[in-house]
Amino acid sequence: MPQIRPITDLWNTTEISELCHARKEPVFITKNGYGDLVVMSIEAYEELMENARCDAASSEAEAEFEKDGVLLNARESVTALRRKHFG
Repeated sequence: MPQIRPITDLWNTTEISELCHARKEPVFITKNGYGDLVVMSIEAYEELMENARCDAASSEAEAEFEKDGVLLNARESVTALRRKHFG
C-alpha cells in the first residue's frame, strides 16, 4: 500500500528518507489534500528508470518486427558479433 504523507512531513527529512529506503517504494506527498510530489530513494529511481528503458526497448523491437516481420536468431547474431569484434 502506498505511503501518502502531507507536505508538512517534509520538514522531517530523515524520517522521509528512512521510509523511502525501508519500503523501497515512493512516498506520495500531498498539498492541501491533493497529490503534489513523489519522493523516492535513488535505488528505487534507478530501478524505475531501468524498467522504463527495458519497456522502451521492447516496444521498439515490437514496432520493428511489425514493420519488417524479420526475427533474428539470438545465437547466430551473438556468434556473428563475436567473429566480427573478437576475430
